[in-house]
Amino acid sequence: MSRPWQLGNTTVRSPFRLRDGLVALSTSSLQGNLRGETQEIAFRRLLGEHGIVELGDDTTYSVGRKWRSALNKLGFLYPEVPSTADFSQSDLGLVDTITPNGWRLIRAETVPAMQECFLRALAAYYIPSAFETGYSFLRFSPLRHTLSVMLKLENQTRESRLNFIEMALVVQLTSSEDSVESIVAQVLELRAQRLASTTKRRFDKQARDAAAALHDYKAGTFNDYADLNLRYLKATGLVQSHGRGISLVPEKHVFVEALIRDTAIPDSDRAYVITLCEGATLPTDHQDSALVVLNDLLQQLQRRGISFDMTNKPTGNPADIAIIRHEIENLLSERNEEEYATRQAVEWEEIVAYMELINTRRVRTTLTNDEEIEVPRGEAPAYFEWVLWRAFLAINSLVNKPYEARRFKIDQDFLPVGTAPGNGPDLIFEFDNFVLVVEVTLTDYSRQEAAEGEPVRRHVADLVESHNEQSGKPVYGLFIANRIDSNTAETFRIGCWYNRTDEKMRLDIIPVTLEQFKAFFEALFQFGRVEVRIIRELLDQCSVLRPTYEAPAWKQQIAQTINSQIHALRSV
Repeated sequence: MSRPWQLGNTTVRSPFRLRDGLVALSTSSLQGNLRGETQEIAFRRLLGEHGIVELGDDTTYSVGRKWRSALNKLGFLYPEVPSTADFSQSDLGLVDTITPNGWRLIRAETVPAMQECFLRALAAYYIPSAFETGYSFLRFSPLRHTLSVMLKLENQTRESRLNFIEMALVVQLTSSEDSVESIVAQVLELRAQRLASTTKRRFDKQARDAAAALHDYKAGTFNDYADLNLRYLKATGLVQSHGRGISLVPEKHVFVEALIRDTAIPDSDRAYVITLCEGATLPTDHQDSALVVLNDLLQQLQRRGISFDMTNKPTGNPADIAIIRHEIENLLSERNEEEYATRQAVEWEEIVAYMELINTRRVRTTLTNDEEIEVPRGEAPAYFEWVLWRAFLAINSLVNKPYEARRFKIDQDFLPVGTAPGNGPDLIFEFDNFVLVVEVTLTDYSRQEAAEGEPVRRHVADLVESHNEQSGKPVYGLFIANRIDSNTAETFRIGCWYNRTDEKMRLDIIPVTLEQFKAFFEALFQFGRVEVRIIRELLDQCSVLRPTYEAPAWKQQIAQTINSQIHALRSV
């Protein structure tokens, strides 16, 4: 019988949300005072007030305790030193206060910077330890262990892909005491059996049930842990999604090889936890390894035809090299995103499926190709912005770059990392002869107008003034929600804004439901009429109705106009 290991905490499935919790805690008097029922309730309330968790029924107040545990486990908060340890709390820092790596994560403003913090955390994370007991194997690094398996898979199969079921039933049940060769053999045997099965879902269920009986765990535990482990591994930036599994990020291959060569194991619990809280040293912190990684990145630029001038760029120390490396990684990331944008036109059905999930507030669905997609719990606002970004990338008529059209951050899988920050629109799409500002929200009823009425108008007005001075292109606003409150519609129907010199500006902001937009978007592709001209015509038709109707009737007219457009697309 083996005990599966897990990274992170099943309560906090999205690693990047840990940063949000740390940011909230850093400005609170609760830092360093998170233990006991009263404090756990207060921490839970703090997370809820910042929109990080939903404050539903939780009679045990476990959310606060589990969040604290997750932050302790990865070294973002100082853990409590056990009484049985051979060192004291004074060797670390005050219990539940933010550690050096925790502050590094708080200060990280870009996704790569955040990923480096998670990488330093997971590279320093070893089990078992005085803080995590109950394992039967010797201390090892789950991160390096998994990466070693993936490299060996690549060596034998020419791809580093590790499928979800293979993580669930093989890798997370093994440690460094098991040879990488034997683990890979188990993975490939399971893969062959699954490939030969006639019904993959039935095979997966039977395999999980067999593992549950063998290891004395609930069958669902294997999936829960695998889902969690893959999420945290992806948070390092070293691996990316590959179907339901993962594969190595090509740009990080040389780095991964250097990382797993570091086989040193902390010689004491004190050394372990100090490194965990400070963040592990990485290969690129050393001059020789940093140069090897840099040279590999330069070769990748050359292979992809991306020019880069190394003239007068200092490489005398790891810090200088890091600046160049981040610059190159950004260039590669932008090229990857441009290639991703060109693929969206053929993925329009998946985009529609995501819209349906958000509209119905469901978590997951299965596509016609048997692939499962999901909108993680608590992340629907971010996925709402993301799917609209993908929709307009699919229309494939943008003048601005895909990374200029969005204000939210994305990871190496092009998935959203949080929502767009305030003080600006969610999405800005520039076309040849007009600009479209898209704002989305999941708020409804009267809260919708209070939360969105002023910011949306201000954002559109700012773009109107900007393009009046620069391109001269007209600017439209498109406001999308699951339900449009009539007070919100009335605010946009009046559609005016006074600038700082008290000049009155007319704003064209059209409110539509996600269901309406989904139907229109789907029709464009179904009937082969993907033309941005049709989108502008629809906006103009809805705008011209404003003076004639009050908000409730205007909403009805917008719905009829969209239906008429869909009918016209079908008729051509």
